[in-house]
Amino acid sequence: MQSDYDTRDMEMDVTNFIEQLIRGRQSKRGFLDRPVSIETVRGILSVAKYAPSSSNTQPWRCYVLTGNARDKISNAAVEAYRAGPEKLVPEYPFFPEELPAPFSSRFNTFRGTLGDAQGVHRSDIVGRRRDVERQFRFFDAPVGLIFTMDRRLEWASFLCYGCFLQNIMLAARAEGLDTCPQQIWSLQSAVLRAGLDIPEGEMVVAGMSLGYADNSIPENNMVLHKLEVDEFVSFIDA
Repeated sequence: MQSDYDTRDMEMDVTNFIEQLIRGRQSKRGFLDRPVSIETVRGILSVAKYAPSSSNTQPWRCYVLTGNARDKISNAAVEAYRAGPEKLVPEYPFFPEELPAPFSSRFNTFRGTLGDAQGVHRSDIVGRRRDVERQFRFFDAPVGLIFTMDRRLEWASFLCYGCFLQNIMLAARAEGLDTCPQQIWSLQSAVLRAGLDIPEGEMVVAGMSLGYADNSIPENNMVLHKLEVDEFVSFIDA
């Protein structure tokens, strides 16, 4: 029979493990040429499905791309981007037309940090376009995920979707894998709809790169500032 001490010790181990998963999750923008089995991906999604959703509506739909299918979609997306970036319209707004403070300063700081890591200045149009093309190639990850949602649902379902995506990223870390959630894939709804036979009734929410991170590249070792708890929390006792 397990003692109270053993139970507390096990709970502490679980707590530490979960904390390490959360802290260790970072968006990776470069992956090794190392395959990931479909069984592993299936296992990750089997865990992620336990994400909470409003009244158990489970609004997520996922397309898993590997091998030739991934390459075909990536090549088509890059071709569409090169043909006219201005023609690519997202399924929903990413940011307001004028991003207000303090969000604008955080955005600009991040873009500067990423650009420095990549060696791409904000004024380097060619370099920035090259970076966008890398995104449409899933940063060379062996697995690309595309996520859609029924258009008849309301915006509140995005809250449920966020829980689902976070579950995928944490479950991937538990398998020694890394990810990069990619909102930018919502720009490629036409390519995805044609290549994956996605019905018009499904909105492209995002994509995600999944694989073994190449931590030799600078952009995979960025240290990003996170707000302290007292900067975004109000503790109320009354």
